[in-house]
Amino acid sequence: MAKSEEKESKAKAADKGGKGKPEAKGKQEAKGKQEAKSKDKKAKGDAAPVPSRPVVPPRLRDKYREQVVPAMTKKFAYANPMQVPRIEKVVVNMGLGQAVGNPKVIEAAVDELSDITGQKPVVARAKKAISNYKLRTGMPIGVFVTLRREHMWEFLDRLITVALPRVRDFKGVSAKGFDGRGNFTLGLREQIIFPEINYDKVDSTRGMNVSIVTSAKTDEEGRALLAELGMPFRS
Repeated sequence: MAKSEEKESKAKAADKGGKGKPEAKGKQEAKGKQEAKSKDKKAKGDAAPVPSRPVVPPRLRDKYREQVVPAMTKKFAYANPMQVPRIEKVVVNMGLGQAVGNPKVIEAAVDELSDITGQKPVVARAKKAISNYKLRTGMPIGVFVTLRREHMWEFLDRLITVALPRVRDFKGVSAKGFDGRGNFTLGLREQIIFPEINYDKVDSTRGMNVSIVTSAKTDEEGRALLAELGMPFRS
């Protein structure tokens, strides 16, 4: 009986020892992982914090709210400021007929329009085939960007205050670009009037159309809105 009891106690001790080994091993691994994590956190804490860019509200949007709305309300005798026309969106479009024979033109236009607007453009593709121009359905024919909110205000600000004054022999913007519903389209001959474009890297000059969509009901209201924002119309 004593021998059998001794064997049983040894077997139990062996079982406990076998079970304890994996548990001890698991605890050691967990401890090692925790130490590694703490070291990583410490290393990250020692690194210099990345400075965040200050959020600056668009200057032209502030001008619209503080100056344009009161001026337009007084000029057109609106019942309340909510009736004052507003800018809804701006569409910048580059038509690239030469892209049919040179696909690299599209890549260059995408990069340039991204730099100018701060937003990635969409590639416009042909909906119909035109044999005379060797154009097939689906081929890229241009790039465009639709700007709203902050991007829209920032682009308009740079267009009015920086880009247009750099146009050669600039004498003002023609008011013939209105469509009868208060929307205005402006044609630009060269992309190099924008300071974001590096002149030394330009392979060729490319023009673009800038369409400003407003909530104005008439061209008179649309022109007054843009003029109050600073658009330099010809007298």
